[in-house]
Amino acid sequence: MATTTPARGAYTPPSGGSGAASNGRGTWRSRLWRFDDKASPYAYIAPFFLIFGAFGLYPLLYTGWIALHRVEMTSLDQSEWVGFDNFSRILQDGEFWTAVFNTFVIGVISTVPQLLVALGLAHLLNYKLRASTFWRTVILTPYATSVATAALVFALVFRADGGILNWVLHFFGVGDIDWGEGTWTSKIAISVIVIWRWTGYNALIYLAAMQAVPTDLYEAAAIDGATRWQQFRKVTIPSLRPTILFTIVISTIGSMQLFGEPLLLQGGTLGSIGGSEHQYETLSIYLFNYGWKLGHLGPAAAVAWAMLVLLLLIALINWIVGRFARKNAA
Repeated sequence: MATTTPARGAYTPPSGGSGAASNGRGTWRSRLWRFDDKASPYAYIAPFFLIFGAFGLYPLLYTGWIALHRVEMTSLDQSEWVGFDNFSRILQDGEFWTAVFNTFVIGVISTVPQLLVALGLAHLLNYKLRASTFWRTVILTPYATSVATAALVFALVFRADGGILNWVLHFFGVGDIDWGEGTWTSKIAISVIVIWRWTGYNALIYLAAMQAVPTDLYEAAAIDGATRWQQFRKVTIPSLRPTILFTIVISTIGSMQLFGEPLLLQGGTLGSIGGSEHQYETLSIYLFNYGWKLGHLGPAAAVAWAMLVLLLLIALINWIVGRFARKNAA
């Protein structure tokens, strides 16, 4: 027996009354029903926009307002309009461009190996292994470790005197290396911390994407005589392109926000300025120095907006490259 379901907005007044009071109640209930039908979706999504406005949009706009004023940490209630002078000030500062270069280099030498290793681990975990849940938990353990804990442990590893890594290198005839004072060794040390923390996280993202690839594609490739390596290159990688682009964008954002790792590599005064010669000073450390050590909130806010612009440019480049790759694949 066929049945019909009434529409959401349709309201049928109760039967049994025909007077003016009954019509009035039916009209009021019908209007209330329609109002609920139209207003409920907005009420459901309102908490997100309220929280985003309070903790996302308002701080962003307020930071932009500070970037156009002279505001000091010692006198927050006093401000002076300076226009784009704060932006000119940081753009003419050589230390700013040093921080940009350091952030870019550390981002590249940490992101590329990290994503390659994560892709390989995900490919291994995609096979039917014994205790697969255990191995997935193990590779995610570094991600659950706090930044401070990881940085402090690796600071002991990379110590110039008595560090574990230098002790191991002695067996290969390599002398003590001052990892924190070197221009490239300091960047490598910070990159190792980032790779250790985030490889497992990206591996699980790749694993989830691999498990969503239809098995028919692998079966068809196997029938055509494709080896495991050829299946990985011709089937797995093309299927993971959107996920790979996503992890690149997320890793780029993370590298732009590097703060705890360089701050705690040497600790103390050296860590807070990015090394004795600013050899591993990132944009976040540079912002920290301007805003919280020197107390100049205007230039610090300008640095924050410069970081946002750089992130948008990198995201735009990644989008253009991804779109070009999709066109070539099609």
